[in-house]
Amino acid sequence: MSPADAPHYTGHRSRLRGRLARDPSSLADYELLELFLAQVLPRRDTKPLAKALLARFGGLPGVFAAPEERLLELDGFGPALAAHWTLIRELWARLSETPLRSREVLSDPDEVVRAARARFGRSASEEFWVALLDAKNRVLAWERVSRGTVDQTAVYPREVLALALKHHALGLILVHNHPGGDPAPSEPDILLTAQLARAAKDLGLRVLDHLIVTEDRHASLQELGLLGRG
Repeated sequence: MSPADAPHYTGHRSRLRGRLARDPSSLADYELLELFLAQVLPRRDTKPLAKALLARFGGLPGVFAAPEERLLELDGFGPALAAHWTLIRELWARLSETPLRSREVLSDPDEVVRAARARFGRSASEEFWVALLDAKNRVLAWERVSRGTVDQTAVYPREVLALALKHHALGLILVHNHPGGDPAPSEPDILLTAQLARAAKDLGLRVLDHLIVTEDRHASLQELGLLGRG
């Protein structure tokens, strides 16, 4: 194909890549998204789709956290892009989970909050995870216990405690999300925490906190004085 026959967007895309190499911060959000989309759609002008995604979801964070079914509603967003989105989100979640997967000493509960938010903070359904710690607060494991619906997930204390015993943990930090956006603990959250704390104590284990995360906020039952209530 001669330069004259090349699609109109090839020169534009080449210029974007040049700017990316020289100064990535100079690119607008839609331009970065154009180049990202072009990794999967190299033979399409990706600017319209980039702008449509940003308009629909309100910015890059919303674009990359959007549920697959809503992404697929956009004209031009097909299964190949959906797979690419899943890949980038999984990479981001694992990078955020690094402190929880490398046996580091957990010095700040916010590290758990950040990992949880990256992994499932924007999920449309509730998920319940647990960080299992040793006597020195090193993370032994970070595992999902259950996944439920938009407003509840079934959690059985015996499953949580079985994970703790399996990994020879002494401390537990419980974590789940509230898809509705309000991190305030519900009465069932408080009762479950108390039940788990009592059962853990009988086995010589400690529930250190129960964190509830949303897209941009979180609540700590320990900070609220609710860890042993119920």
